Amino acid sequence: MEIRGLLSCCLFGTFLLISSAPSLYFSHSTHELSSHLLARSLLNNTIPQYLIPHNAVRAKLGLPPLTWSKKLANYASWWAHQRQGDCALIHSNSNYGENLFWGSGEDWEPGDAVEAWAAERSYYNHNTNSCTHGKDCLHYTQIIWRQSLKVGCAKVICRSKDTFITCNYDPHGNVIGQKPF
Repeated sequence: MEIRGLLSCCLFGTFLLISSAPSLYFSHSTHELSSHLLARSLLNNTIPQYLIPHNAVRAKLGLPPLTWSKKLANYASWWAHQRQGDCALIHSNSNYGENLFWGSGEDWEPGDAVEAWAAERSYYNHNTNSCTHGKDCLHYTQIIWRQSLKVGCAKVICRSKDTFITCNYDPHGNVIGQKPF
């Protein structure tokens, strides 16, 4: 995937694609139940797309894995939908840790956002607990913040047909004067 038009900051939402669902005819109530179960199944397949790359980064440092939080995912989805009109990398200013991602076009996946945040590892100096001058590493340090144990994320396609992804972490990381681990 070409990394053209990629920006990351700190947050995330959920976008579900229903691709090859069979054409079935149901009564109204059965159809609603079927749609709910299909959406739930798709969501359950989406969650690992966020958790696996996050936890792979944490495992390299011997950190405990993050667990999925429906509460955080709902919050992330709410914020992502607030940004759907403009795809702006604006933080929600909650008490959660937050990573934001913007990518040009509709083809970005959850793992792309986590990979972009994790790539900031090369800018982080654990000994000095600082980022390389002029570079950002706070998305990476949020991912590896030892005390952050829960994550919830969301993805939306913006009006511009670009991708906005946000992840929220609890408890938040990047506490001034503290190292992530």
